[in-house]
Amino acid sequence: MKKLLVAIMALTSLSSFAQKKADDVAKLNVETYDLGKVKQNVPATATFIVTNIGKEDLLIDEAKPTCGCTISDYTKSPIAPGKTGVIHATYNAANLGHIDKTLTLKFAGTSDIKFIKLTGDVLDSTAYAKAKTDGSLNKSESVNASPGTAKKTTIVKSSSASKAKTE
Repeated sequence: MKKLLVAIMALTSLSSFAQKKADDVAKLNVETYDLGKVKQNVPATATFIVTNIGKEDLLIDEAKPTCGCTISDYTKSPIAPGKTGVIHATYNAANLGHIDKTLTLKFAGTSDIKFIKLTGDVLDSTAYAKAKTDGSLNKSESVNASPGTAKKTTIVKSSSASKAKTE
């Protein structure tokens, strides 16, 4: 009876270790994306880059917003080890005020859910025009929320293109 109990405990403990965590297979370039100042009713999109740090193909099962004001699209095909995929999150900017929205990520073969966030501020057309003239619209910052690994990516916005610099 003791041998049977030990065998069952061993199998149970092995199966609990078989499930991987999201952080074991995927690395995000940022976990919180600051959209900066957004004009009301002009949707704003953030792009999160997912790198497969595992040894097998990575599949994003879902990237689901927690409210109807945000939509997402993501790489649906398997991501090879060392390669990247993307998650696009678009906020509709209908309501004035601070943006603090969360999306849940689920990767195939993992036992946990990962969270990414959008932040920023939605301004009415008058406040947006003022911010545009005083130069405070020219950049937004994305901050990696992982403890001890904070990196800042500054995205300089212009009418022709965006450039990113990671510090």
